[in-house]
Amino acid sequence: MTTDPDRVATARAMLEHLGLTAADLTGSNRPAVPTVAEYLPAVVAAASPGTRRTYGSSWRRMAAAYGDRRIDAVRASDLEALMRQAAAGARPRRNSRNGRHAGEHLIAAARAFYNRAIADGYLTIADSPAHRVRKPRRLPNTRRALTPDELSDINAAARSGGNDIVLDALLLRLHTETACRRSGALALRLIDLDTDHALIRLSEKGSTQRWQPITPMLASRLDDHARARGAVAPTDALLRYRNGQPATYRRYDLMWKRIGRQLPWVAAQGITTHWLRHTTLTWVERHFGYGVARAYAGHTDRRGPATTTYIKADLHAVATALAALTGQPHPLAAADSEQRFPRRGRGGDGVATNP
Repeated sequence: MTTDPDRVATARAMLEHLGLTAADLTGSNRPAVPTVAEYLPAVVAAASPGTRRTYGSSWRRMAAAYGDRRIDAVRASDLEALMRQAAAGARPRRNSRNGRHAGEHLIAAARAFYNRAIADGYLTIADSPAHRVRKPRRLPNTRRALTPDELSDINAAARSGGNDIVLDALLLRLHTETACRRSGALALRLIDLDTDHALIRLSEKGSTQRWQPITPMLASRLDDHARARGAVAPTDALLRYRNGQPATYRRYDLMWKRIGRQLPWVAAQGITTHWLRHTTLTWVERHFGYGVARAYAGHTDRRGPATTTYIKADLHAVATALAALTGQPHPLAAADSEQRFPRRGRGGDGVATNP
């Protein structure tokens, strides 16, 4: 039976006049569809702290633009326009890519919003406008492993000024030894430090937790730092400002801005803490292989060839890699690590991590 286009147009106009959609007439058991502003608190409440921190600003942007619309009335073109606005208004940063990341970030946030709506039964994935908008193509990453000379210069610059060189030096050392993310470092508590076995417990993205080896010297200095700055209870933050307050992401921004003033190439290349992670993991992969580097990074995903299921490394292998990386013994490392991977001096292929 051929559909009369005029009748379809008339029906659509009538539905729009009544504030209904075709789905409202199917007799389905879907709940009443809320507006974007009405539904956002439920999305926020169901999200993890990390997700709220990552997508919160984009969700608020969506609510400001389309808060009075039902979530099934937002069109793909609306979200694409919002993506363009986000990209055009992105704040210039040292590592920005002309707002490209801001646009990609907004679509990712919109998809997270609509994934929750799909899970709650308000619409299907075919109805989701966010899943019909194409994310901006991600450009090749300019991040690379730092050379030992560059890493040494960064550490020297961190110690040559600023209002808290002790904290800055600890941050650089911690990230270089462990390749942890900023969120993992800032989440550390007194209870997460095991000085007897030179380990820290990292809580990072995806609600993952792992014990990561650190040098006994760093373990001792982290313990002294925390207790000298007021950490008493097991759940007190490990990294702290001089006034005793827990360190925040702001400390990283200030530290790298200061280092960039002293080392112009740091500012020009947009070097951040994540470059330290890239540097350490590159070194570990080159010397100890993919399996150890994967464990060192704390990767738990199963993407890739099936053989990656069998490429695993335990805590002792990670400790052995750390001992070779730093040239310092670790209680959990294999005894022959120093003989198999001797530490190179400045300018060699070892990582300069002087505390």
